[in-house]
Amino acid sequence: MGEIDESGFSGLAERHRRELHVHCYRMLGSFEDAEDTVQETFLRAWRRRETFQGRSTFRAWLYRIATNACLDLLARCRPDPAAGGEVRWLQPYPDRLLDELPAADADAPETAAVARETIELAYVVAVQHLAPRPRAVLILRDVLGWPAKDVAELLGDSVNSVNSALQRARAGMREHLPAERQDWTGGEGDAGTRELVRRFTDASVATDIPALTALLRDDVRCGMPPTPGLRVGRDAVAKDWVDDGFEGMTGLRGVPTFVNRQPAVAFYHRRGRDGAYLPLTLDVLRVTGGAITEIFTFHADRFAGLGLPEHLPADGAE
Repeated sequence: MGEIDESGFSGLAERHRRELHVHCYRMLGSFEDAEDTVQETFLRAWRRRETFQGRSTFRAWLYRIATNACLDLLARCRPDPAAGGEVRWLQPYPDRLLDELPAADADAPETAAVARETIELAYVVAVQHLAPRPRAVLILRDVLGWPAKDVAELLGDSVNSVNSALQRARAGMREHLPAERQDWTGGEGDAGTRELVRRFTDASVATDIPALTALLRDDVRCGMPPTPGLRVGRDAVAKDWVDDGFEGMTGLRGVPTFVNRQPAVAFYHRRGRDGAYLPLTLDVLRVTGGAITEIFTFHADRFAGLGLPEHLPADGAE
């Protein structure tokens, strides 16, 4: 890399921060762990800058370092993949930061990492059920479009081993991804989804459990990371709402938003001084065929990182 100074190196690396962060997020499922791993990536890259020989692009070199940093974290902190459909370390990713990603370019496969379907929560959850190395192979090959020989070089494996791992990973993804994935809707321009989200928001604010239940598909899945317990089925989800004392709750307001390229609603509860509404929960929805098929509920500590207001003014206040 020559005699580049720290300032020049930082400038080169920062151009790729967001896409590296998304790559680490796919590998790890946690926004905060991805942030830490990108920092570790930049530190390792600076210390090893002499090893960049120009045989690949600077971006690809950073991806190699980031992937290994993710594998090191997984070996240290999460030696076992997720199981049973639950990912307790799952965190949402704000769309406002996804908008910083470079536009997809058919001549640069790395930029295809912006594809919506590989950032949605169902995909991220499914990936977390794979063992770390097959997970890396899947993301590098199917998301970033790397050739098998480059993945083999990164992992210190043979091309045959990489191809075998890819087949296992694809089989694992088919097992854990919803079958009707091609029918998902929910983009910001989808009028039907907007109306469904409006009805979901209104019914939630009114704590109208029958109205909420009517919006759910019979095989809906509902989770609240990091709280354990995945509820599956309309009746089970409705019973959970009743058991939690949701019915009859007052003082709620909902703000529609998007995270992970999915519709979401941030709920606030009137409990602050002077009647202010404070963060309560964030519901991220997956919509299929005009019904809600998945709800991931996140706690109020996610609001700040998502760029959501820290409070809403009291009723009638400016």
